Parts: sequence; C-alpha cells; structure tokens
Amino acid sequence: MKKDKKRKLLRSDKVFLTIIALLAALLPVTMVFSQATLSKSNIEVEKARHKVKKQKNDNQSLSMQVDELASLSNIQGIAKEYGLSYNNDNIIVINN
Repeated sequence: MKKDKKRKLLRSDKVFLTIIALLAALLPVTMVFSQATLSKSNIEVEKARHKVKKQKNDNQSLSMQVDELASLSNIQGIAKEYGLSYNNDNIIVINN
C-alpha cells in the first residue's frame, strides 16, 4: 500500500494564499469605508440643496420688497411726504 504523502506548499503558493487572505479581510473594510464616504457626501449635498432653497426664498422675498418699494405709488407717496411734485415736462428720454 502506498502511503498518502502530504503535499508541501511552495513559497509562491504561500504568497498567493497570503494575498488572497489579505484581500478577503480588506474587502469588507473597504466597502464600509466607501459607503460611509458616500453617505457623508449625500449629507453634504442635501445641506447644500437646503441652503440653495433658502437662498432662493430669500432672493424672492427681497425681489418682492424691491418691487414694492420701487412702485410708482410708493415713490409718489414719499415724494409728496418730502414736498416734491411729479412734473412730466422735466423727464428727458435718451435713446442709444
């Protein structure tokens, strides 16, 4: 009867198995790290979107205030308050 011989691992086999073991250990860590980075980026994007939305609302509000203050009736009221009058003959139109 022949005795079963144990096969000895070659040096290249040991290196290959070590690399595979390291990859198997690092793959889950890498995936968790990339998911955490992605989540952080998504949070930053949502914060930026919120800031943009708030700024658009502020801009719209300020635009409405400008329109209200620049209205002819408001200007005439302020002019009357300071004793000024509207004279259409004093208006000069310049065309380019």
